[in-house]
Amino acid sequence: MYGVGIMSGTSLDGIDTVLVDIHGSGTQTQLKVIGYNEYPLKETIVSKIKQACSLTNSNSEFICSLNFELGKEFSIAVQELLKKLDFPKEKLDFIASHGQTIYHIPFSKNHLFPSTLQIGEAAVIAYDLNTPVISNFRVMDMAAGGQGAPLVPYSEYVLFSEKNKNIALQNIGGIGNVTVLNGSLDINEIQAFDTGPGNMMINEACHILYNTPFDANGKIARSGNIDKELLYELLSHPYFKKFPPKSTGREDFGEHYVKSILDKYSYIRPQDVVATFTMFTAKSIAFHYKRDIHLTLDKMIIGGGGAHNQTLVKMIKDELSPIPVYTQDELGYSSDAKEAIAFAILGNETLNNHFSNVKSATGALQNVILGQITPCPVKK
Repeated sequence: MYGVGIMSGTSLDGIDTVLVDIHGSGTQTQLKVIGYNEYPLKETIVSKIKQACSLTNSNSEFICSLNFELGKEFSIAVQELLKKLDFPKEKLDFIASHGQTIYHIPFSKNHLFPSTLQIGEAAVIAYDLNTPVISNFRVMDMAAGGQGAPLVPYSEYVLFSEKNKNIALQNIGGIGNVTVLNGSLDINEIQAFDTGPGNMMINEACHILYNTPFDANGKIARSGNIDKELLYELLSHPYFKKFPPKSTGREDFGEHYVKSILDKYSYIRPQDVVATFTMFTAKSIAFHYKRDIHLTLDKMIIGGGGAHNQTLVKMIKDELSPIPVYTQDELGYSSDAKEAIAFAILGNETLNNHFSNVKSATGALQNVILGQITPCPVKK
């Protein structure tokens, strides 16, 4: 089957799309990546997403409209991918879309029910491409008592497991998350959780302080110094007192938190802020590995946009020494396409009526089939 995976993450740097040729399911999955594209999000769309995530500036009318607008953006992103690869849409068998996370409540708090909201209307994508769309993957896991995150571990289990090898796969998107595959190949022994911020705080600081969307290759961080007082406060964040399974997002480490930190530490040089935020991401990863991973790791593999931040990668290597650290690109897989590939795999599992959550990662009571299917609107 030919499928497209779509991922728009918390880093808000673009819509990742990947075309795959996929056969089988579960551990028998065979996958070949045909091509990848990143469709840049317009600044107006980024601003709208941030507004939709705001507890003070958003409303139901605004989110209702943005849901369909993002559906159209996802549709255009897929069409751009197919055009780039000269691949006819008529040959597509399915599209799997993660959607754009607007809010995530993994645990009940005060009067709020555990819940999650991803938008980007699947019907718009299905109609424009005349292709079945699988979407809204997180909600079934939450219905089964899980946190709805992380979901990427299943795809990593399929792609990267090795007999008798303990491997940590660290994704660094807007948020950082780790999947620990132990050499037993038992899916119920997989450990996975969010390690805290990935690129999110770095990107937000670059946007505010430098009017640039991210720190290309870690150049800004490399020019700065670590502020110890700021780093100590960041590492005192309440998230680090929680134990896995756990997940986080923009509500903890997004724009509001970054602005409050920048206001408090306004006397620090901009490059030192970016350097300290970068070290915070590295330290947050190392902290969780040392406290929460109780295996001797044979290697660690970095994927996601953060794999291109050379300063961050070096900091992580220094923090985790002597564990061998690689990027996915060094092993022949695209770091950028990682999460889009993951959702193509999850979509394929849904169509094969096969579960794709990892109970030990999300805390779900059962293995369940994820995703909601929007059928092909017109018979092909």
